[in-house]
Amino acid sequence: MAQTEAVKQTENRLVQKFPERIIHLNELLKMPEFKIASNDMNCEFIKNSDTISGQTLIPSNKKIVEVIEIVKPNLAQLAEDAKALIMWVSLLIPKIEDGNNFGVSVQEETISAINEVEIKTTKSLLEITLYYSARASLISKVCKYPFIEDYQYAVAELDEKQYFIMSLAMHEARNSYSTMHELVIKNFDKIKKPRSSNNDSLY
Repeated sequence: MAQTEAVKQTENRLVQKFPERIIHLNELLKMPEFKIASNDMNCEFIKNSDTISGQTLIPSNKKIVEVIEIVKPNLAQLAEDAKALIMWVSLLIPKIEDGNNFGVSVQEETISAINEVEIKTTKSLLEITLYYSARASLISKVCKYPFIEDYQYAVAELDEKQYFIMSLAMHEARNSYSTMHELVIKNFDKIKKPRSSNNDSLY
C-alpha cells in the first residue's frame, strides 16, 4: 500500500509539479540577478568594511549571497525530485525473468540519466560551500597582506566565477527538469509496464 502511494505521489510530481517548476525557473532566469555583467562584480569589501569590538568586519559580496539564496533552494528541490523519480522507476522494475526484458532496460537507462542529474546538482550545491571557504581564505590574505593587489583581484575573480557558476546552475536546473519530464513522459508506458514493451531503446 505504501509503495503504491509513493508511486502515485511521484507520478503527480512528474505530471503536475515538473511543468510548474520549469515555469518557475524560467521566471527566475529573467531576473537581473542572472544577467552576468562583470562590471557589477567589483569587489567593494574594503570600502564596506566595519568595526566590531575592535575587529574589522569584512562583509560578504551581497550580490553573490542574494543569488545563492535564490539558487540553493531550487537546486535542493531538483536533487529531491530526481531522487524521488529514481525511486519511482526502481519500484516499477519487475523481478528478473528470462526474455521480454526490453522495458526493463528502458527503466535502467532512465534511472541512469536521472542519476546523472542528481550527481550534477549535488556537485553544484557543493560549489556554494567551497566558494565561501575559498573566499574566506582569500580575504584573510587580503587583510594580512593589504599591499599585495593580486589577492584583491583574486577575490573579485572568484566572485565573478561564482556568479557565472550559479547562473549556469540555474539554467541547467531548468534544462534538467525539461529533459527528465520529456524522457519519462515519452517512455511512460515502457516504464510503467516494462513486460509489455517490445522496444529496448529510449525515444
